[in-house]
Amino acid sequence: MDRKTTIERDTRETRIRLTLDLDGSGQAQVETGIPFLDHMITLMASHGFMDLEIQAKGDIEIDYHHTVEDVGICLGSAIREALGNRSGIRRFGEATVPMDEALARVVIDLSNRPFLAYDVPLQRSVTGGFDINLAGEFFRAVVNHSGMTLHVDLLRGEDPHHGCEAVFKAFGRALDQASGLESRLSGHIPSTKGLL
Repeated sequence: MDRKTTIERDTRETRIRLTLDLDGSGQAQVETGIPFLDHMITLMASHGFMDLEIQAKGDIEIDYHHTVEDVGICLGSAIREALGNRSGIRRFGEATVPMDEALARVVIDLSNRPFLAYDVPLQRSVTGGFDINLAGEFFRAVVNHSGMTLHVDLLRGEDPHHGCEAVFKAFGRALDQASGLESRLSGHIPSTKGLL
C-alpha cells in the first residue's frame, strides 16, 4: 500500500507544496520562511517516522498566521489522502513526551470526525519571535482537513520553546501509532460500523 501523497495550495496569501510519506524513516526538508515552525515540523516528522517535504512562501511580512494555518491545512489534507479509506490502520494513538521541565500528552483518533481539544497554558507565549498560540491554529487546520479527533494537553511546563517542542514530538509519535497498520485487522476498517 502506497501511503504517499503531494498537496499543492496556491492562494493570494500563500503558495505551498507538501509531500508526505506516512511510512517513511523520519526525513524532513521543511522551508516555510518561519525558522521556529520549520524546527517544530522537522521534530514532528523525525519522531513520527514520516518523510515530509514542505516548500512554502507566504505573506510573513504581515505576520505568520496565514502561513502557519495553510501549512496545517496542507498537512491535514495530505494525511487524509495518504490514509485512503483508513482500512487496516490502528486508528488510535497516544504519546506522552517530556522536554526538560515540560510534559505534553497527545491522543489521536483517526475517526474521520474533526475535533480539537487544545489545552496548552503558558505564561509566556513568544519564543524567538514566534507566537506559540499559532501552534493551536496549526493543529486546528490539521484536524479539520484530516478528519481526526485530537486532544493536546501540556501537563506542565514554563518555557514556551520546550512546551511547544514536547507537543510537536508527541503529535508525531501519536500519529505514527494511530496511522500504523495492524495485521490482525486483515485490511478491514477499524470500526464496528464498518466505516470511518
